[in-house]
Amino acid sequence: MHKNGCVKVGNTDMYYAAFGEGKKNLVVLPGLSDGLWTVKGKAWLLAGSYKKYFTDYTVYMFSRKNAIPDGYSIEDMAEDEALAMRNLGIDKAMVMGVSQGGMIAQFLAANHPELVEKLILVVTAPYANETIKNVVSKWIDMTTTSSHTELMLDTAEKVYTKEFNEKNKSFLPLVARFTKPKNYDRFCKNAYAILNFDARNVLSQIKCPTYILSGDSDNTVGNDAPYELHNAIAGSEMQIFEGLGHGLFEEDRDFYNKVLEICNR
Repeated sequence: MHKNGCVKVGNTDMYYAAFGEGKKNLVVLPGLSDGLWTVKGKAWLLAGSYKKYFTDYTVYMFSRKNAIPDGYSIEDMAEDEALAMRNLGIDKAMVMGVSQGGMIAQFLAANHPELVEKLILVVTAPYANETIKNVVSKWIDMTTTSSHTELMLDTAEKVYTKEFNEKNKSFLPLVARFTKPKNYDRFCKNAYAILNFDARNVLSQIKCPTYILSGDSDNTVGNDAPYELHNAIAGSEMQIFEGLGHGLFEEDRDFYNKVLEICNR
C-alpha cells in the first residue's frame, strides 16, 4: 500500500504519506526541510528507504499542518501530531523524529505517553543551544538576503560531510530548483519554533524505550546534544555514528536497517 493522505487537524489539515501492510505503526517526523518541501504526493518517492518494513509495519510520514499560525511552537506541533494520529486511528506507534522532528517527538512522548511505544531520536537536541541558534538564525536571514541556491548550499555544508558534498555537488542546483517555495513563510515559522524550543523540563516524563542516534561531527545541533538527551531520558540508549554529522540518515547506508532492528527489539 502506498497512500498520499490528508488528515483534519483543528481548523486546518495535515499531509501525510503512508506505505506498508503491517499491523505495527511507525510514525516518522521530518526536520526543518518540511518547511520547504512537504510530503504531499510523495509516498512512492519516500517509500524506497523503508522497503524492508512493509511486511510488519505501516509507516506514516507526517508534514506540519498546512495553516501554521504565528508563534506556533514545537509543543503545539506535538499536540497537532497527537491529534492527527488519533484522527487516523493510530492509537500506538513507534515514533522516529529527525532533527526538528525529534524535537516534536520529545514533547509527543512526554505529553502523550499512551501514543508512543518506542522513541527514536535522530540528530536532535533537548533545547535550542548556541550552535542551533546560530545556524537557524543564519538560515532565516538568508531567506531575505540570499538566493535559494545559496541557502541550499549553506544547508548542505552544515548537514553533510565534505566527501558527500563533493560527490553530490552537481545535484545541488537541481535540488534547489525543486525545493524553492513560493515564499518562505512556512519555513520561517518552523525555524522560529526551533529558536524557542526547550524540552528539558519534560524529558523526565518520557518512560518508553528511547534510542538516540547521532553523529560525532554534527555542525547543526552540536555534538553535546545526544549526551544531554541520554542523561535526561532515563534508560535511553545512544548510538554515535563516527565521522558523520547531521545528514547521517542519508549518508550511513545501513541507517534504515539499524532503525528496523531497534523497532523489532
